[in-house]
Amino acid sequence: MQRRQALSALTTTAALAVSPWAQAQGSAWPGKPIRLVIPFPAGGATDILGRLFAQKLGAALGQQVVVDNKPGAGGSLGADIVAKAPADGYTLLLSTSSTHSIGPALNPKLPYDAFKDFTPVGFVASAPSVLVVGKDFPAQTAQELVSLLKKNPGKYNFGSSGIGTYPHLSAEMFKWRAGGLFVVHIPYRGTGLVITDLVAGQIAFLMDSIVSAQPHIKDGKVRPLAVTGARRSPSLPQVPTMAEVGVPNLVLSTQDIVQRLNRELNALVRQPDVVERMGNFGAEPGGGSPEQFAKLYREEHEGWKALIARAGIKAE
Repeated sequence: MQRRQALSALTTTAALAVSPWAQAQGSAWPGKPIRLVIPFPAGGATDILGRLFAQKLGAALGQQVVVDNKPGAGGSLGADIVAKAPADGYTLLLSTSSTHSIGPALNPKLPYDAFKDFTPVGFVASAPSVLVVGKDFPAQTAQELVSLLKKNPGKYNFGSSGIGTYPHLSAEMFKWRAGGLFVVHIPYRGTGLVITDLVAGQIAFLMDSIVSAQPHIKDGKVRPLAVTGARRSPSLPQVPTMAEVGVPNLVLSTQDIVQRLNRELNALVRQPDVVERMGNFGAEPGGGSPEQFAKLYREEHEGWKALIARAGIKAE
């Protein structure tokens, strides 16, 4: 059994995987710098969280944690790199729902097994999605947006960072829970490109991670209408939850090396400066055991699998 080391952070979460051989070498670990693969471009939500924890984790372990962005194929390119790396505890993956929950549900032919090739370490952070529109879009509230879309089926578009990505499926969930809206999906190569067309009025809305949406909200380029968390985000206290705007059921957010990393991660997410910095960009600290994390992303996988089947979404 070759289970690779993966620090996995489902757009909501983070964990690590190692092989039995890595356990045998655990007494000398870490004896050199550690590579943290982030399977998405720099500047996105996963990258922002990853760089924060790379810095803190490196200090805690006494070794540099080097960030290596490997974007592509909805995160599966970077995940596959880690799945095929030597299982020695020196290559970690900051994964997301796209790589470990949505990806396996959308594409059964992924080049890695999300459940067998990685051992989860621990929950790092959760960050809800936020429904945003361009600053000049006519709908001022989520209720007005839903009403406008219902009155004009097929007239409006929504954008995402690609087919099967978290922003895509979050939007599909919104369409479903808001009463079966007919809005056309336009996939892009990254949410940064979506923002440009959102501001220009070429698409109606985007379901983005609150982490990566925050700078655009603060700059006034986009307006937030609702968040997907169970409660309002402390970073956007004026923005209602989906439940508050009438869209129900839309709440999306053993081995030596594994145990060491889990212990360090749990300590990091409780540090006041980490809690503060994560709160500033809308994320909430995680925590817990590897087993709890494994249960979480298996449950996420089953939920996304049901949505993908219902919406008839196919991998690119």
